[in-house]
Amino acid sequence: MIAQQMVSGLAAGSLYALTALGLVLIFKNTDVVNFAQGDFGMVAAFVALMAISQFKVPFVLATLVAIVTTAILAVVVDRLTIRPMKNASMLSLMIATLGVYMILHGVAGAIWGRDTKAFPSPLPSDPVSVNGVVIGQGHLWILAFGFIISAVLFVFFRYTTAGLAMRATAEDRMAARLMGVNVSRIFALTWGVSGALAAVAGILLAPLVYLSPNMMSDVLVKAYAAAVLGGFGSLPGAIVGGLFIGVAENLAGEFISTELRTTFAFVLIVVVLAVRPTGVFGRRIQAKV
Repeated sequence: MIAQQMVSGLAAGSLYALTALGLVLIFKNTDVVNFAQGDFGMVAAFVALMAISQFKVPFVLATLVAIVTTAILAVVVDRLTIRPMKNASMLSLMIATLGVYMILHGVAGAIWGRDTKAFPSPLPSDPVSVNGVVIGQGHLWILAFGFIISAVLFVFFRYTTAGLAMRATAEDRMAARLMGVNVSRIFALTWGVSGALAAVAGILLAPLVYLSPNMMSDVLVKAYAAAVLGGFGSLPGAIVGGLFIGVAENLAGEFISTELRTTFAFVLIVVVLAVRPTGVFGRRIQAKV
């Protein structure tokens, strides 16, 4: 039973981790806390559903269209909203992304309605049993994609020119600019990658829940918690934090109470942050005065 809950928790945690990765990427490179990250995933799910149901596009192609569309949307948000406010305070930028969240929420409701909609799944409904652990095929795909995307991001940041430029910009923006890095282009790339990560999370979640403008709200809250738990500037921390929250809430639901599963997970986060305020992988920044 414990193994069953842990596997399901890891699947849910993978969604939190993917969303948290997008949050951390934007924050590391642009110092913006993006409240609209979850709604990028919601928009992607609706775009994919529209492509499948109205235009009869195959599932894989519809998914790619939704990911590309959402990445472009994220870049547009950066260009039209964040870039003109580059000299604003962090609080002002947070309020701006909150405004983007409200706009996307309202536009999605106006276009696709606020009634819940089912999302077609290309996977068989029969669960898979592995050593006595029964898990739905949707959860298996979430785990697989979480692992694959984490590996791709590792290779991207470690071995590609664009990835190294993003890391350099995150470490020291002025030094990166002096070394010839086009920081403006890196910002756009960062938002695009973050939008694509949100799109993947939204489309993976869509077959498991009913689509609505609020479908990513719970995921976004736990993604923020995952990012804070792991250290808001740490990509590995976002992954570990997301997986931890997924497993913790599932085990709490099994052995304590289903009504307290989320509460227990956040209590554990508070305990961890009380011991290590910067998060598990966070670094304390020291400055000489």
